[in-house]
Amino acid sequence: MTRTIAIALMMTAGTPALAQTAAPAVKTTYIHAGALLARAGQPPRANSTIIVRDGKVAEVRDGFVAPEAGAELIELKDKFVLPGLIDLHVHLLGIGGDPMRARLTALNTEQADDVMYGAGNARATLRAGFTTVRDLGGEPRSIRALRDAVERGDIEGPTIVNAGTAISVTGGHGDPLNGLAEPYAHAVAATVENTCDGPSDCVRATRRQIGLGAQVVKITATGGVLSNVSGGLGRAFTPEEMRAIVETAHGLGRKVAAHSHAAEGTKAALNAGVDTIEHGSFIDDETIALFKKTGAYLVPTEIAPVAALAQARAGALPPAVIPKAEAAAAAMQESHRRAYKAGVKFAFGTDSGVSKHGENGTEFALLVDKVGMSPTEAIRSATLTAAEVLGQGNTIGSIEPGKTADIIAVDASPLGDVRELERVRFVMHRGAVAKRLGE
Repeated sequence: MTRTIAIALMMTAGTPALAQTAAPAVKTTYIHAGALLARAGQPPRANSTIIVRDGKVAEVRDGFVAPEAGAELIELKDKFVLPGLIDLHVHLLGIGGDPMRARLTALNTEQADDVMYGAGNARATLRAGFTTVRDLGGEPRSIRALRDAVERGDIEGPTIVNAGTAISVTGGHGDPLNGLAEPYAHAVAATVENTCDGPSDCVRATRRQIGLGAQVVKITATGGVLSNVSGGLGRAFTPEEMRAIVETAHGLGRKVAAHSHAAEGTKAALNAGVDTIEHGSFIDDETIALFKKTGAYLVPTEIAPVAALAQARAGALPPAVIPKAEAAAAAMQESHRRAYKAGVKFAFGTDSGVSKHGENGTEFALLVDKVGMSPTEAIRSATLTAAEVLGQGNTIGSIEPGKTADIIAVDASPLGDVRELERVRFVMHRGAVAKRLGE
């Protein structure tokens, strides 16, 4: 009865008080852009004004429009402005680009430490111009906490679409017991939630990752370069296991990203219905045909084998890594060039965490120089196409009315020199400035 009375009071006496509460002021920002690539593939606009209201693009006008009363003005008259970039393959938790240090700290750090490293990595990634990322592998509770902290505005970072821990076969790439001495393996074994063997067990593992907050499901369809095991890069799951994972994930509204190197693993993953192939180091004509038949995207991560091979040869990775890194690096360039020429859809991803966080932009030059993309196509892969992969094409990927105000600026046109994207000068994320000129 008491609760009913309280509700009644709110509906009567409380209503006028609520009605008198002033609505929060709408935050408005005017951006003067000397050149504006509002949508990759279209010609850049000359002097333009972007009007941002409450985190969204409200208008894009020709010329430099005087700001209305109370609005903030951001002068980018001598800059080239374009949409915030999207990286579909990162690992924000832990230490990126320094594998030896990462292995040493893993023995004496906690999940809380990883989250703090992740916060720093997220900030570095955002300040590099990447306003949205897909995190494809990290302790699920930790990456969920990092994702939600960014959403609340507690820390600076890109919007995170997270996968939790990659689903692996026992002993495969992604099994946390790989390479552990017996005392450590025994202690860790009881906490393993991401390995599975047989279709029904793979259904369980998929549901578990989604239950822990995964917004996308990642599987390791083949062995991996960085696995501290002697196994190579061949197929890991059976076709039946892969189908069980994909059907379960899709049934629960999640897309599936498949780490894959060997062609047999990629073919099995594509036949199972995965949405993206990550790496795809070895691609033959049959694989290309399957990509085009299924409509799946290739996320090439060109920088990953380059970084891994350099680390392995410098002694920063276990000896078992070296032949795998050499094989993947040697095959990837030709495979991706052939696939791109044949019309396979490419979407931008770096595997940052193997390479250093904040250096994601170096991927663009590799896409142009090694794969054969034009700068426009490379930029499209990190904006419109990446947004399509995430199912967010209506909200991000271009600077158009109604879309989220994710906006960056560089000194000169990246359509002439795509390496300009390695030196992002200004970043706006959801209408809030994350990096000002001169910072």
